[in-house]
Amino acid sequence: MDACITSAEGVRVPRILYGTAWKKADTARLVTLAIETGFRGIDTACQPKHYDEAGVGAGIAARLTAQLTRSELYLQTKFTSVSGQDPARLPYDPNAALGEQLVQSVAASLRNLQTDYLDCLLLHSPLPSLGQTLELLRAIEALIDAGKIRQAGISNCYALSTLEPLDRNARRKPAVVQNRFYAATGYDRDIRSFCRDQDISYQSFWTLKANREALAHASITALASGYQRSAAQILFRYLSQIGVVPLTGTGSETHMRQDLAIFDFELSAAERDAVGAIFGG
Repeated sequence: MDACITSAEGVRVPRILYGTAWKKADTARLVTLAIETGFRGIDTACQPKHYDEAGVGAGIAARLTAQLTRSELYLQTKFTSVSGQDPARLPYDPNAALGEQLVQSVAASLRNLQTDYLDCLLLHSPLPSLGQTLELLRAIEALIDAGKIRQAGISNCYALSTLEPLDRNARRKPAVVQNRFYAATGYDRDIRSFCRDQDISYQSFWTLKANREALAHASITALASGYQRSAAQILFRYLSQIGVVPLTGTGSETHMRQDLAIFDFELSAAERDAVGAIFGG
């Protein structure tokens, strides 16, 4: 299996991404370590409350060489609305129009990440109204046209009634949906089905921490024993084989290497069905 997928926008996206939330002062070091270990996809956000985006940029810059250039990395960040920001550390003018807030946020991200383009910009969540969310997507479209962003996406979007109108009305449709992967939403069965039908890449976060009980299920522990892998590797491999791109935020080099090693084995159709019965198929 190719370690990347190609999005509807023609962007190559690694099948597993390194997430950078809550890394604080360790951000740069861990991003450098993740790249050295073999990660080629990094997820972050222009949200100082939970991310050190400049630390991500420093970690990337420390690892880029003539042998590893920016074009070989997939880099995505997020626009976070005022409601999700620390009022004391806003990366844009909160009194500006929504579209201008996004433009200012992207400019801050480009500075922080020391790059002149983003492979993907996600809306960190839908806004209260469809009109507001579409206003932001249109601002992203203009930045795509200008070559600053390669594709758009949305995170924390758990209702088809929210996602479908965005897909229907946006000129540059969301190429990525990134959601928590957990039982409270039924593991996004309907959202994932819609994404498959519309050629939208589904990314999962909170994939391990939210599913500790499921990871101890007999079907997974038996597979882990049989393949001599961890339960986390079994879940990540299952997800990659059904087209889901998981995020991992581990600070352990050992776990980083294990996460990347999921492509060294493959679950059979029957084994996928056994895991799928736990996580909603």
